[in-house]
Amino acid sequence: MFFMNLVWQRFTLSSLPLKEYLATSYVHRSVVGMLSSWRQTSVFIQWGDPIAAALLCLVYALAPFSSSTLVGLLLVACAGFWLLLTLSEQATTNVSSVTPIHLLVLLYWGIAAVATALSPVKKAALNDLATLSLYLLLFVLCARVLRSPRLRSAIIILYLHVSLIVSVYGLRQWFFGATALATWVDPESPLSKTTRVYSYLGNPNLLAGYLLPAVIFSLVAIFVWQSWLKKALALTMFIVNTACLILTFSRGGWIGLVVAILAAMALLVYWKSVEMPPFWRTWSLPIVLGGLIGVLLLGVIFVEPVRLRVLSIFVDRQDSSNNFRRNVWDAVFEMIRDRPIFGIGPGHNSFNKVYPLYQHPRYTALSAYSIILEVAVETGFVGLACFLWLIIVTFNTAFMQMARLRQLRNVEGFWLIGAIAILLGMLAHGTVDTVWYRPEVNTLWWLIVALIASYWTPLAQNQTNSTNSQLAPN
Repeated sequence: MFFMNLVWQRFTLSSLPLKEYLATSYVHRSVVGMLSSWRQTSVFIQWGDPIAAALLCLVYALAPFSSSTLVGLLLVACAGFWLLLTLSEQATTNVSSVTPIHLLVLLYWGIAAVATALSPVKKAALNDLATLSLYLLLFVLCARVLRSPRLRSAIIILYLHVSLIVSVYGLRQWFFGATALATWVDPESPLSKTTRVYSYLGNPNLLAGYLLPAVIFSLVAIFVWQSWLKKALALTMFIVNTACLILTFSRGGWIGLVVAILAAMALLVYWKSVEMPPFWRTWSLPIVLGGLIGVLLLGVIFVEPVRLRVLSIFVDRQDSSNNFRRNVWDAVFEMIRDRPIFGIGPGHNSFNKVYPLYQHPRYTALSAYSIILEVAVETGFVGLACFLWLIIVTFNTAFMQMARLRQLRNVEGFWLIGAIAILLGMLAHGTVDTVWYRPEVNTLWWLIVALIASYWTPLAQNQTNSTNSQLAPN
């Protein structure tokens, strides 16, 4: 058992002595803090973190309503400001902000850079590498800013209020009707006339991906926010966001929602189990999860639109959407087979250049319609292995820090519960769709990963073993 724990700690970088390494790194000491003398006399840079938080608020406030170009400009501003903060910061201060997640994000970027250099469409891949770099720098800035509980709370609250506006407009479309902007439902299906809401985002699948974090964050906010008025607001947000997500009739969104809510409820029961009597400590999880699954089954059985939409998942090529994805996946498998090591290069521009060489007639696509396949086709199996490693380390970090906060009875741990559930839901949705790559959703993904990274605290070897043992079921 000790050997297995040791292997797991090495694999997840749990006991990696980052602080000691960075403190002695010549490159780190020579780059970080180059402008530290200017920082001491600059009033502007002394307010660096609040200004960075304001930039992040602009990103998450405008993303659902603005063009990708404007979001891109804001990401450039975030990247530039992070660089300014890093160069002007004391090297010893910066050490504590680097986590195992940061290392794997850097490794993934390095693999993407190699994939770009080996890409058959280097110009397109280089443009996409720049876009990927902006998203990863957004993660780094978020991880820095979210270390402050006050700024963390402010950004989450902003996103929840913006998502509430988006959801209210989506519900208005349901009640008053909305013109379908694309063929989102099989025209031969009984649901072909059903309204699928899309709010300000123009696509129901994209709206579902955007609202999934809002549903879970509003759920855990019920436990985090202390006053009854705030709890009532959180409950209202949860109901409105969930209703709007359901009315997108996005099958991938529904899958993500079910996975996320089941995960959130399981973790909430785990968190509360220390306060429960023995009977409820044993049976609360089966009762809660069984009840939720029962409600879902009743919805499928008695609500016809839900039943038809769910059953369409299992009819394979008889549904036009399923058939489209199957044909795209067949072409993507051929692309992966031809370039299995480092792929074709990152981004949709590279995909759009190479995919036409493999596509089946009449099945034009802008992406692989699966996160896993998209990563594999862009950066090969090397990039996919690194991406999966990043996900494992992120979840491990989240569970370890949640266990630490649970022991302290710190309500901040509820945000980690939400983050774990959201990532699981987004991965489940992303298995059959690629809205993950749109700015409205991709910025949220890196916000959630950064939220987990912001809680990371270095652990000594014995502390790591102790924390891992706490994760075992009671």
